[in-house]
Amino acid sequence: MTLADQYSSDGCAISFELFPPKTAEGINSLCENVERLMQFNPKYFTCTYGAGGSSQRTTLDVLERVKKLTKLPVASHLTCVGSNTDQLCEYLQRATDIGVDYIVALRGDPPKGSTEFSVTDGGLRYANELVDLIRAKFGDLGIAVAGYPEVHQEAVDAKTDLENLKRKVDAGADIVITQLFYDNADFYRFRDDCVAAGINVPIIPGVLPVTNFKQAQRIAGMCKAAIPASLEAEMTRDDAPEHQFRVGVEHARKQTIDLLENGVPGIHYYVLNKSDAAVELLDGLQLAGQP
Repeated sequence: MTLADQYSSDGCAISFELFPPKTAEGINSLCENVERLMQFNPKYFTCTYGAGGSSQRTTLDVLERVKKLTKLPVASHLTCVGSNTDQLCEYLQRATDIGVDYIVALRGDPPKGSTEFSVTDGGLRYANELVDLIRAKFGDLGIAVAGYPEVHQEAVDAKTDLENLKRKVDAGADIVITQLFYDNADFYRFRDDCVAAGINVPIIPGVLPVTNFKQAQRIAGMCKAAIPASLEAEMTRDDAPEHQFRVGVEHARKQTIDLLENGVPGIHYYVLNKSDAAVELLDGLQLAGQP
């Protein structure tokens, strides 16, 4: 089954994003949470890695363990940062050797301390070039690329950002997974713009159930996602952890229900290696493969 085929059935297919823990205890906790998330019949799991590829080995270890645990496809993030094409191919070969099925192909953010992306000698400048490389050298891998409902922070404008996305899709991407957003209207506008631009692959919304306001502010600042005034007002009304958790999860649940009602083929959840929020917000919802 190809990556795009994961979204060809009735219902909404879901997937979960993980990140590589720093300790053995963290990996064990991650696996426990993955087992809890399996009740929602996810189609696959993805895993990021640290800035500049600092945790690539751990990422592959996590994916190998998750694949054995779940028997599901797994996807590794891969960026252009800090690697030349030979090193990118070496990573792709290692990923293929352990059974990675898909790649989330990204240009990547500038390393910590830098304000601008710089090309590694012998490396790649844009994500569409990375998609080209994967298609040429590792054609059996499925490829997801990133889309930005509220426009990439470095893009000149929304039109240019959309043109960049189309280049990635035209290079051979199977699906688009969006950056997180807190207002579904931003996603629907983006989806309509993609269709008008001739981007005809599945557009998968990315949702992060925030569980405290400081977290929401920090993440919003990193990815240019606006926090709705209503969500900010409710989260700041009481700083008790239980209140913050309940408000954030309820907001993500309302987002999910609205996305389901508007016919999205799937939803990708940024779960931050935890399961409590996802379990609460997904409980009782009609998803692909659910009875």
